[in-house]
Amino acid sequence: MPPRKGPSPKAHGAVPTGFSVRRDLPVGRHALLEAFPGLDRLKTAERHEPDAQQREHLHHETFVEIVSDDVWMYVAPHEIPADARAQWKPVLGRGQDCIVVGEGHLRESPDLILFLDIFHELCHIRQRHAGLELWDRRYSYVTRPTEVEAYKFVVDEARLLGVKDAVLRDYLKVEWIDEKEFRQLLDTMGVSAG
Repeated sequence: MPPRKGPSPKAHGAVPTGFSVRRDLPVGRHALLEAFPGLDRLKTAERHEPDAQQREHLHHETFVEIVSDDVWMYVAPHEIPADARAQWKPVLGRGQDCIVVGEGHLRESPDLILFLDIFHELCHIRQRHAGLELWDRRYSYVTRPTEVEAYKFVVDEARLLGVKDAVLRDYLKVEWIDEKEFRQLLDTMGVSAG
């Protein structure tokens, strides 16, 4: 998945009590729970991975790499996908589960967006553990089963927090899909087109 750019200033909203972000961490690789302390104790984490042992493994064996690039978040591939865009130079996981986070995103984006993004990417880590192909080019971005599942999870969590469709529309509008695909994604997620 190509990284998203430019944190959205509109996407404000409540996050679960106990969700926090270490916005002062330096560029480099850090433990997931160093960057997002307490994430493992959220009800969202339990819904995301109901098995306590697997949840603990996920949260303690996943890293966050903060980069100075203008990106939001993405799962670091173990190797560059064969048909990746030429201008995309992803950080590689090097055998570790790693979520890449743009420094600007970490420091400036609203808590809600960071909450949705980290759980979206954790969905992808779980999918990779299950043997799924995260960059399966047989599908368009908005029909790729791994993306649909990850977006569905975070949209459902946002709704539990009372997040309105206008905010979800803004969150789902990513720069690498066209208007038709955007409307398809909204429809798949059950988010009104406004």
